[in-house]
Amino acid sequence: MMRYDEGTYRITEPGSFGTRSLIVGIAGLAVSAIGYFLNPAQFFHSYLNAFIFWFNIAMGSLFFVMLHHLVAARWSVTLRRLAENVMMQTPLMLLFFLPLLLGLHDLFHWTHHEAVEADLILQKKAPYLNITFFVVRAAVFFGVWNAVSVLLFKASLKQDLNPEEAITKRMRVISAFGIIAYAFTFSFASFDWLMSLDAHWYSTIFGVYIFSGSLVAIISFLVIVLFFMRRQGILRNMTTTEHFHDLGKLLFAFTVFWAYIAFSQYFLIWYANIPEETIWFRNRWVGSWKGVSLLLVMGHFVLPFFILITRSAKRKAVFLTVMAFWMLFMRWVDLYWVIMPGLQEQGFNLSWFDLTAFIGIGGIFVWSLLKRIAAHPLIPVKDPQLKASVEFISE
Repeated sequence: MMRYDEGTYRITEPGSFGTRSLIVGIAGLAVSAIGYFLNPAQFFHSYLNAFIFWFNIAMGSLFFVMLHHLVAARWSVTLRRLAENVMMQTPLMLLFFLPLLLGLHDLFHWTHHEAVEADLILQKKAPYLNITFFVVRAAVFFGVWNAVSVLLFKASLKQDLNPEEAITKRMRVISAFGIIAYAFTFSFASFDWLMSLDAHWYSTIFGVYIFSGSLVAIISFLVIVLFFMRRQGILRNMTTTEHFHDLGKLLFAFTVFWAYIAFSQYFLIWYANIPEETIWFRNRWVGSWKGVSLLLVMGHFVLPFFILITRSAKRKAVFLTVMAFWMLFMRWVDLYWVIMPGLQEQGFNLSWFDLTAFIGIGGIFVWSLLKRIAAHPLIPVKDPQLKASVEFISE
């Protein structure tokens, strides 16, 4: 049970949940490591799926914070520090990325020299798809994300001590340049880590597709964290039904956005009917993958669309939290659908590595997040728009 000081907006007693999360995380990774020796290909695919899921939450939060500053949002001020704490898990995701470098040969066909020598397409792509350039790009990506995250977080903490207008402007300028860099780095990371799993296939919209899913993930995650914090009396006086309502509107909007991008990608490839493009969807319409494809259509769009379109669904915290859990599950399914068909060609086959890798990375992610949450005030106490955020009424 957490204890919270309403005067300082700080957690005085973090409780035991963080410690339990760390234990579960370490145990999950330890058990997953066994999979490295039993079935390396399955292990690395499961690990990649878990990594991208939690990475999407951290990166979605970075975008949320930058967007908040760029549009000078008022309603989200009381949620900004929570999003900043999630954003600051990006350095942790760099550590979780490193094991993937050991599995490049198990994940990516283009890393095999004999395969490249026998394939004209891979030869044409070799100047870009090679291990050295792949690692260099990953280093640049994480360098950009970590730099923007740290600069924004430090400025936010500085604002707590000295609410100068210059600090607010600085965060807006950092976000303006950061969001441009984010667009390029996130897109190319999606190309490198996911699209190149099938190096013959290509889609210029793929980066936006993964990005749209990360927005669904972070809004769902914020809803869940805020709900459970309020259940323990934390931020009850600083957040209201209005904040859940706006989070619900964003969840609905980004769910529709994901569906629009997903359909656009499918429709353009279907219409062009180019074999190098259509094969990717053909592989996801084989055996039991057909059921997963239909589940995504119904569970990631149709069902949440007709539920979240109602005003009441967005204003009932318990109901919205249930939907947030469902959307996070569908995010995991979406990534599984993107990653696994290259390994499981005849149909999906769930592995215990999928679970242990997920809870391994997730447990440590949650522990690190709770530790950072307890280290600073839970709201930007000197933000000039704080009072307006508390009194905000959603329209």
